[in-house]
Amino acid sequence: MRTLALSLLAIAAIAALALGSMRLLDARADRRVWLWLTAQQPNRPLRFDPIMVTALPDPARRFFNFSITRGTPLLTVAEITMVGRFGLGTKDAPRYQAMQAQQILAMPQGFLWTMRTRSGLPLSGSDAAHWTRFRILGLIPVARLGGTADHTRSAFGRQVAEALFWTPAALLPGPGISWQAVDEDTARVTLTHGGLVQAVDLRVNAEGRPLQVAFQRWSDANTDRTYRLQPFGGYLSDFREVQGFRIPFHVEAGNQFGTSDYFPFFVVDLTDVRFRSR
Repeated sequence: MRTLALSLLAIAAIAALALGSMRLLDARADRRVWLWLTAQQPNRPLRFDPIMVTALPDPARRFFNFSITRGTPLLTVAEITMVGRFGLGTKDAPRYQAMQAQQILAMPQGFLWTMRTRSGLPLSGSDAAHWTRFRILGLIPVARLGGTADHTRSAFGRQVAEALFWTPAALLPGPGISWQAVDEDTARVTLTHGGLVQAVDLRVNAEGRPLQVAFQRWSDANTDRTYRLQPFGGYLSDFREVQGFRIPFHVEAGNQFGTSDYFPFFVVDLTDVRFRSR
């Protein structure tokens, strides 16, 4: 019995060491990606002039003129901190967990979102263009996804939508970016990058303040656990000015947006935003 107990302890120690090493490697990968994304801000960016958007459809032109003050340096990399709720369940049983998170967004190169819960299940980890890694108790993996075309395509949809309202300068007219009118208050931006294509609809009010985003996202968040295009989107509010940009400090978003099955699993309030400059 003593030999068995010692063997079990040895196995447990080896497992703990392996999990600890995995966590350390993940943290280092997070740090490398964060530093790489911070370096994506171009040197000496142009400054915003409304003439840059005169050829755009009216809803898009109103959006940019609302979101970017004339003369603002066109910074495209943002570091964001947030608090809020993250739903681990379904619309009927959302299982919301209080959480706090940090994110860096550098369209179109990528993003990194690191999160930990502040109540309920002790969950932490990160989400990026090429992986989703979460663990409970800071050690035990509960999700290790990524490295597939499906995951990259899904992450790209999130990235384009969030850039639209948090780093608007990244979606000014340019290579791989096209805008078209959907109706008098809705514009559709389509971004093409690295073989990926994503369209997102943005609805604005009369002055150009964004109200909501909606798009078809490549996702397996369905009962079949099969990747397919399905509605995603959310609502934007509490706009504040940061370094010449007006951005929403409150966002709620989720799957099946615009349908009776809409589940806003992501509900956050920003606590700080900083646009990187070099």
